[in-house]
Amino acid sequence: MTMGIAEATRRLLSWLRQGWDEPCDGTWVLDRSNPPAADSDAVEWPWRHRWDHLPMHSAGVGFSGRDYDAARERAEEIARLTLGDDVWTRVRRDGYLDLPSSRFPGVTYRLRVGRRIEVRCAPGVRPPWRYPFLCINPTYPLPEAEFFAHLVLYVRDNEDALIRVAAPQPWDQRLGRTF
Repeated sequence: MTMGIAEATRRLLSWLRQGWDEPCDGTWVLDRSNPPAADSDAVEWPWRHRWDHLPMHSAGVGFSGRDYDAARERAEEIARLTLGDDVWTRVRRDGYLDLPSSRFPGVTYRLRVGRRIEVRCAPGVRPPWRYPFLCINPTYPLPEAEFFAHLVLYVRDNEDALIRVAAPQPWDQRLGRTF
């Protein structure tokens, strides 16, 4: 039985949307619903789901007020441990963290919890982007403080990835997939 191009394309796209998982034994399994081991019920697998249906600033149906509070509390701890006590205290006090670009002399990224990245240039320095804000949203919902820690690490250690995925924007606003 032969399959038409449209049907083959549909099946291929469906197959690709499922995603790849690599079990510990090194074999490849095509299955997004691999259940975690029985002793790892607390492990989250958010990349195995689609999040496009959720309203902005939401973690989804069934996420209670207690769940939000616990997630935000864990996120604060993650940010503090990732950045260090002094830096996290300064961010909480000042509301931002300025990190110099390693790629563009005279450019500084101003990171703020839950907001777009502001691109600031020294006098006489031409901005690398047309607009002064960079928008990067997480793939799945995260607490703002946790995603902030991710962004700090990207700017500091992997600016090329930031440059590749950031969408320049003319105005500032809250990030969409954070809560």
